Amino acid sequence: MRQEININLPDSWKDITLRKYLELQRDLQNHEDDPMAQFHYTMHHLCGISVDVILSMTHESHEKIKRSLDALMLNQELPLQRLITIDGIEYGFEPNLSKISYGAYLDITKYDTLGIDTNWAKIMSILYRPVIRKKKERYEISSYQGEIDDELFLDVGMDVHFGAWFFFINLQMDLLNYTLKFTNLTGLPPNIKLILERSGKAIRQSLNSQMETYKKLMK
Repeated sequence: MRQEININLPDSWKDITLRKYLELQRDLQNHEDDPMAQFHYTMHHLCGISVDVILSMTHESHEKIKRSLDALMLNQELPLQRLITIDGIEYGFEPNLSKISYGAYLDITKYDTLGIDTNWAKIMSILYRPVIRKKKERYEISSYQGEIDDELFLDVGMDVHFGAWFFFINLQMDLLNYTLKFTNLTGLPPNIKLILERSGKAIRQSLNSQMETYKKLMK
């Protein structure tokens, strides 16, 4: 007798928390040599169904979930959300990065990379702080006191996290393009020029690297 199971298909990245996303990343890394296992773990984490259920479902159901996840992975229109609400408290993204406090700057730059990994929730906790004053589109957030609450951001949707990450990737690309355009590279040592060129490629690749992993799994 066939059993009916309700499956919650995510409509957007808002439905996927950072905690769930990091759990998925761990399983994908543990099964790098098994694309089918990676695909099943993707379905498991994003749709909340066990691997046993995935293996027993009909081909029609399997394809329906695949199409839904395809649409999710292709959605990269995720702008920076400057104001978010967590547990009834409004948080604001650092309004002026050029004037970020020295302590916040040190705590962010101590991480080797600016990627969505196990350190990302800590970085978000530094960048997003409670709003203390707001007038129309302008706002002020509390000063950084060195307190990091990474648990707070583990249950925030990936639409917020990807929006902030894309913001930094695009900022890096803009700065690099400006440097390459207006700096006389012929007057630089060859190794410096090579580093700049490689950095540009690496930044561009990182923009879609995590999304591309999922797209390949959906094929």
